[in-house]
Amino acid sequence: MISESKTSEKDLNVIKETLEKKDAKVRQMSVLSTLWIFATLNYVYCDVVTLFSYVTFKSPIQYTQGFLLGAAILVEIPIGMVLMSRILKYRANRWANIIAGAIMTVVQTVTLFVGTPAPYYVFFSVMEIACTAVIVWYAWKWPAVSRSPALGIAQPSLDV
Repeated sequence: MISESKTSEKDLNVIKETLEKKDAKVRQMSVLSTLWIFATLNYVYCDVVTLFSYVTFKSPIQYTQGFLLGAAILVEIPIGMVLMSRILKYRANRWANIIAGAIMTVVQTVTLFVGTPAPYYVFFSVMEIACTAVIVWYAWKWPAVSRSPALGIAQPSLDV
């Protein structure tokens, strides 16, 4: 006689709950990554417009090799976070987003007080600051991870 495998309703609910939690984690990671893409595009486009304006007008900034290296490092933070937001595990992901978002928010805010920024620069800065502040808030509010006893899989907790 062939025995039938019966899955209890409780087991099905545990599996359903686990899949829902996994979907929530993927959504969280996707939102963070998308916010970093938005921030990066704003940084890059603002830099392009700035370079055009400095070619047209006299530049108060000296573009030394050190300055350009510092700028490259700063722009690499949001570029790298697009990828890191998708591949890091929960704890590292959450803290990387909080730290990188805080750094970029502070740096961009400080640049508004160096000289007199052009109106386009203020606009881009407001967009960038708002975006990175949302990233910090969103990562800070990211629910904790718990273990699913039935499957032994780390999943985000739905408790906020």
